[in-house]
Amino acid sequence: MSTTLVPPRAAATPHRVPAAASALSGRQLLDALPGALRGLDPRRLWGAPVLFVVEVGAAFTTVLAVVDPSVFAWAVAAWLWLTVLFATLAESVAEGRGKAQAATLRATQRTTTARRVVAPADTLTETTGLAALPTTEVPSSTLRVGDVVVVEAGQVIPSDGDVVEGVASVDESAITGESAPVIRESGGDRSAVTGGTVVLSDRIVVRITAQPGQTFVDRMIALVEGSARQKTPNEVALNVLLTTLTIVFLLAVVTLQPFAVYSGAQQSLVVLVALLVCLIPTTIGALLSAIGIAGMDRLVRRNVLAMSGRAVEAAGDVDVLLLDKTGTITLGNRQAADLLPASGVSPEALADAAQLSSMADETPEGRSVLVLVKERFGLRERHDLAGAELVPFTAVTRMSGVDLPGRRVRKGAAVAVTHWVRSTGGHAGADVAATVDAISASGGTPLVVAEQYGNSPARVLGVIHLKDVVKEGMRERFDALRAMGIRTVMVTGDNPLTAAAIAAEAGVDDVLAEATPEDKLALIRREQEGGRLVAMCGDGTNDAPALAQADVGVAMNTGTTAAKEAGNMVDLDSNPTKLIEIVEIGKQLLITRGALTTFSIANDVAKYFAILPAMFVVAFPQLGVLNVMHLASPQSAILSAVVFNALVIVALLPLSLRGVRYRPAAASVMLRRNLLLYGIGGLVAPFVGIKLLDLVISLLPGIAS
Repeated sequence: MSTTLVPPRAAATPHRVPAAASALSGRQLLDALPGALRGLDPRRLWGAPVLFVVEVGAAFTTVLAVVDPSVFAWAVAAWLWLTVLFATLAESVAEGRGKAQAATLRATQRTTTARRVVAPADTLTETTGLAALPTTEVPSSTLRVGDVVVVEAGQVIPSDGDVVEGVASVDESAITGESAPVIRESGGDRSAVTGGTVVLSDRIVVRITAQPGQTFVDRMIALVEGSARQKTPNEVALNVLLTTLTIVFLLAVVTLQPFAVYSGAQQSLVVLVALLVCLIPTTIGALLSAIGIAGMDRLVRRNVLAMSGRAVEAAGDVDVLLLDKTGTITLGNRQAADLLPASGVSPEALADAAQLSSMADETPEGRSVLVLVKERFGLRERHDLAGAELVPFTAVTRMSGVDLPGRRVRKGAAVAVTHWVRSTGGHAGADVAATVDAISASGGTPLVVAEQYGNSPARVLGVIHLKDVVKEGMRERFDALRAMGIRTVMVTGDNPLTAAAIAAEAGVDDVLAEATPEDKLALIRREQEGGRLVAMCGDGTNDAPALAQADVGVAMNTGTTAAKEAGNMVDLDSNPTKLIEIVEIGKQLLITRGALTTFSIANDVAKYFAILPAMFVVAFPQLGVLNVMHLASPQSAILSAVVFNALVIVALLPLSLRGVRYRPAAASVMLRRNLLLYGIGGLVAPFVGIKLLDLVISLLPGIAS
């Protein structure tokens, strides 16, 4: 029996970690400790050369402390082990967040059964009448790709699939965290369903698209646990840099002893190990993995699943952002914006007729007309509709209306309503035609309203102006993207005139009108050939080629299976504007990594001033001038540097998990800010920290003064 996710009724967001949980707590550290101890296995640390060297140094120092015991040797050994432990703790804490979310998902799973259609294979290729075929109840674990199942209201969808017949309201709160149900129907871009979600109404027929153990929920659990995370190219390159620096400092320390012996200042092996550990970039080496895991975790907290760390990293380097117009830049449906009465008709008369003719129009546009007349003219529910016959909107007539005793009212496309008016012997005036043309030229949609009394010719009362409504704040967001150096391109199937009007209002940099799937793919390839990284979002099968080609392809969870398979990210909330947040999270990941690398390298300077004078001041008293911190003794200076080297990992762990705050700015500005804050900060903080530690350590018995 396989398991599927059953959405809990008590909580709408089972897997989403509350914002308050983003702060690092003592409980998190305690829970992560077993994983940190397991991380001390040298076989696991071999892939992180910096930490491997520290662990070898800690083991070597421990042996030396056993052979020649002293408070100093044991203190150095203990703090070197703590340095390694703090490093593995950082990774364990980061991984623990994902595992906690995965545990919540698993806790809501239970076995389920499915009603599989029993019919010859050729019958299952049909897309109508499948629900009437005989079914048999089987465990969901026996379902295979291509099987067809029937799911009715109140039942759990047994596995991932596509709706091939019917339409239903589905509760996806267990996956998306949103309590509002969504509509799933066959034959469109809203056909994909996820195993474990619940059908709330009606009945649908689903063709299975996933094998047991390979469903979307299974992938989700694996991803949030971090088990599918691989090192990104940037992370690999940084690891190479850290390895190189480690080798350089290792050679420097090894060759230092012969010179020290020659000059009469031979050093103990404990001191040399302490010097090596303090000089190699242990801070960034310890936090590097945690930074990468936390970047993916920040996406998960925003209900976005990244199929790889490479996708998150690529989002931070995006140069071009492709956004669909409908539902991304605009609200998704055209809204009634104005009523334009014909000559001799009052606005109130037009509003009254517009309301009457829209009462049977269930489209979003029709609903928006009712909202407009209510807000602007105070027209609310009608009580004078005795004997009225509503005429619903259809794609064939392209009109809606109402037939009252002695009066008929119609509203719809200009061509359709004009034809209706002429069929009654009436005609539309020249002013109405001019208004229709003006609205069309501006990129809007004109709806004409007309009425007829008795058998007299119908007359046109005026025009309703429908327009795409740009979402609030979009221009500011595009300005912010421009400040990041990202060019935005609006992609739409609208005609160039309409597209240009919306693009100008929204503030995008470029527009691709009348776009076909081939056009989108060609545009992405042209940009990539120019050396730019491209991001886009989509939800339809026709978006799949472009999603696969883009460096960052964000598929909507409400979209088709083809779209979700093609993209390297899935937005569980199906909010296309989240693409902008994804770019910001990617940039935050890169900035965090760069900032902490800068800090790690800069804080080595203070260690030079602490350890080098301590090592050679006896043989060369002149080096005492380098003891600018006036540290109490050579042993306290060395031990203070070692302790600081360990504690700074813990101090920076919350920052690596939270990420450096990102503010849209040019690359040069961000570089300058990071150098000032983390470069100078990394230079100054160790001087203060080591001095304070020295004041405490010099008071301990057994440390020479």
